[in-house]
Amino acid sequence: MAESKVRKAVPPVVRAAVKPQKPESRTALVRRARRINRELAEVYPYAHPELDFENPFQLLVATVLSAQTTDLRVNQTTPALFAKYPTPEDLAAADPEQVEEILRPCGFFRAKTRAVMGLSKALVEQFGGEVPGRLEDLVTLPGVGRKTAFVVLGNAFGRPGITVDTHFKRLVLRWRWTDETDPDKIEAAVGALFPKSDWTDLSHHVIWHGRRICHARKPACGACPIAPLCPAFGEGETDPEKARKLLKYEKGGFPGQRLKPPQAYLDAGGKAAPPLGAG
Repeated sequence: MAESKVRKAVPPVVRAAVKPQKPESRTALVRRARRINRELAEVYPYAHPELDFENPFQLLVATVLSAQTTDLRVNQTTPALFAKYPTPEDLAAADPEQVEEILRPCGFFRAKTRAVMGLSKALVEQFGGEVPGRLEDLVTLPGVGRKTAFVVLGNAFGRPGITVDTHFKRLVLRWRWTDETDPDKIEAAVGALFPKSDWTDLSHHVIWHGRRICHARKPACGACPIAPLCPAFGEGETDPEKARKLLKYEKGGFPGQRLKPPQAYLDAGGKAAPPLGAG
């Protein structure tokens, strides 16, 4: 009986009504998206493709090899591959077992060997041994989808394209630029928010941010330069000091993934220079 009285004496918990979030207008979304890109451009002024390459063929092969592995691993592997097979003709006529041995560190080396040898053969037979500079031609090559094609078009031919990889997809969903999950639909939705001329650099900015700060499992929210613009702030570590310990690559005090960074990213001593705004 005493227990019953105690229960009655406890006042009920009053929950504050949660106000529904006001939908973002299209104009506001475009402004916020473009501001995020401008902010990231200041954080990563040196953003570039993190695959080492010297010509379109090397970039095409390296991009195919980068599936389900890191760009760093690919960069450690491709020098031996291109030294032995510098042209599509060479790689198309190679001994598959020898190619497999070189590509073994990249993982899925048998499938990747078939892919790079197959696309090399297609380049020789259909395009005279030259990498085509059109999307509709690139996607006809074995193992080449729109993502790979846009990497090649944007970085080897200077033709704008949006690269929807796992980082890009994760971040644009967190930022609520779109609620699409299909890569082709994400590409279309995000592309509509920006001038076409911004697409390639935008891809670099988003991907670099995803690799360095806005991680899949533990985003470093407390160290994020665009936190005020992010609807998903708080999904990760918000304490600044703890967040800083989660930073990767040069943001965490380590060199970037690329083994041959462009000259603008090197200091006078030939070492990787710290990025602007890092600290």
